[in-house]
Amino acid sequence: MNRSCRLISEVGIFILSATFPTLSLADPRAVVELFTSQGCSSCPPADKIMGELAEDRSLIVMSLPIDYWDYLGWKDTLARPRHSARQRGYAAKRGDREVYTPQAVINGVAHVIGSDRKAIDGAIERTNRPHAALSVPVQLTLEGDHLEISVAAGEDGPPGEIWLCAIAKSIPVAISRGENRGRIVTYHNVVRRWLRLGAWSGAAQNFRLPKSEVQGDGIDTVAVLVQAGSIESPSMTVGAAVASLR
Repeated sequence: MNRSCRLISEVGIFILSATFPTLSLADPRAVVELFTSQGCSSCPPADKIMGELAEDRSLIVMSLPIDYWDYLGWKDTLARPRHSARQRGYAAKRGDREVYTPQAVINGVAHVIGSDRKAIDGAIERTNRPHAALSVPVQLTLEGDHLEISVAAGEDGPPGEIWLCAIAKSIPVAISRGENRGRIVTYHNVVRRWLRLGAWSGAAQNFRLPKSEVQGDGIDTVAVLVQAGSIESPSMTVGAAVASLR
């Protein structure tokens, strides 16, 4: 498969990273989500770009491996059905039904081919404007054995949800079958676990939870995403933060 692997799909479901300090990143300018697959030969260049973007501390970057290409000869070892459903949910919300890999979704509203760095940079600029994406301040800190999350009040808008994502910053995978057989691909900022913190209605909120709830599976980073819409129909990212567990 020499072009972007594509799949036209229907409605599905529902939300992130780099090396971050214990104190959350202040005022990120974009959340970049990459939908990728170990079974797609077009994806390794996009996976490499995610590693480069993760070096930019003004960005929150995450990889979301999907499972719908598992039949091509290699079962993705990092894939989650939730990631595939989230990607379909984005497409349903946009109304374009565009579901493919590698696909980068920027700030919950724009999508481009994940191996096109220029297109990603352009989408970041288009969606990072006043009163648009990431307008709600979010603070995430590690205090001893607990995570402290503070979401500031925002303007009235469509209701949404607040999610905490547990992330592994770097996972190398040796692929022995399928289109990428014989390759070792490093996946950056892989989402390994999801935890719903609550609903979002524009009011300020605070959360506190034990660090132990998001440990294991190589997890060393956590991110919080405040997003309009629902798990079935995600939309604009209105606030986000990320912090290291170390």
